[in-house]
Amino acid sequence: MGPPSLWLYRAAMSVSLPLLAPYLLAADRRRGKKRPPLAQRLGRDLPPIPPGGVWVQAVSVGEVTVARPLLAELRRRHPALPIVLSATTATGLAMASGDQVADVALPFPVDLPGPMRRLMDAARPKLVVLVETELWPELLHACGLRGIPVALVNARVSDKSFRGYRAVAGLLRPLLAPITVVLAQDSQSASRLAAMGVPAERIRTVGNVKFDARPPGAAPRVVDDIRRLAGGRPVLVAGSTMPGEDERVLDAVLALPPGERPFLLLAPRHPERAAQVITLASGRGFSVVRRTLLADAPAGCGAVVLDTVGELAGLYQIADVAFVGGSLVPTGGHNPIEPARFGVPVLTGPHVRNFAAVYRSFVDAGAVRIVHSEKELAAAVAALLADRPAARAAGEAGRKLLAENAGATARIADALEVFLS
Repeated sequence: MGPPSLWLYRAAMSVSLPLLAPYLLAADRRRGKKRPPLAQRLGRDLPPIPPGGVWVQAVSVGEVTVARPLLAELRRRHPALPIVLSATTATGLAMASGDQVADVALPFPVDLPGPMRRLMDAARPKLVVLVETELWPELLHACGLRGIPVALVNARVSDKSFRGYRAVAGLLRPLLAPITVVLAQDSQSASRLAAMGVPAERIRTVGNVKFDARPPGAAPRVVDDIRRLAGGRPVLVAGSTMPGEDERVLDAVLALPPGERPFLLLAPRHPERAAQVITLASGRGFSVVRRTLLADAPAGCGAVVLDTVGELAGLYQIADVAFVGGSLVPTGGHNPIEPARFGVPVLTGPHVRNFAAVYRSFVDAGAVRIVHSEKELAAAVAALLADRPAARAAGEAGRKLLAENAGATARIADALEVFLS
């Protein structure tokens, strides 16, 4: 039957979804965004799913990236273990579908009894793994009813999320009861999850899987084409930028003297915004081209806008300096580990609450510099390009930090062995 808080959640979902659906559809059309198939989100028209395996839920691109090394380690240890990988967003599902480690990639079902029951009946997993902060009440309840262990891995709780969770701690506590084990990134997240209602004896601090991921590859032809367009100019990669931030990056580049401006690879967090970003760049006088149209690059091209999913992490290898977005606007920031893997010095804005602990360690090590405006961004880029020894030292500091913090993937896999043997 479930606790009263579950019934309150169901009532809220049943009322809000019909009201939100028209708005979401209109917003998707306006942005050119595609959501996963509705039938599959309702648990229907599912592909064949091998039973008795592990179901891993990763909400979007960042979480799928986290899941990859863990899935690879599970596959190495258990070659015949069926692995189902689900994602909530279209971009996350696109990345999951291209992941050869998982046997099946699916959209995460709407968190209501019917869709969740249908997917559970189809998959019959022996273990459910939730990446980072995937706390879905209906999914947890379904696992509790069926006696399926639930592991929350690479778990983290941001400042903003904790404030919200703490406000409803009394309602949340019974919903979290089915969680079997929590493997947290850091001690702060561990203590916050305990305060939210997860029994302390079920929580362990094991580190951050993101420190373990190997430097991703990128298509050699794309790397060569972008380097050819750069024509020997240093390259600034501005990754995972958000609305209101792209123009600030463009203005920072324009603030530099013409002969000192780097070639710019600008990667909006949501690729469907590529056309909008191109308009911003061309309106400021940039000669710009889409990544998918590199062959049509105009003469004197000064910028490439990335309009693909899953390539940014590998393209950081061409950067002389990287700016990690979502940080000059208050959206919480994105992960600096991807450029650090290639020994690239990293710049970020001040709004990094989603990765606060990671950024603290990077700043303390001298691998990341925080800027507060396009003026400071321009000055920092100019300084790093002018002082190559300092840039190399910052990049090496990042690499050293990654090596010192490696090993979380193996520790998580060890903890999951009890459910897989």
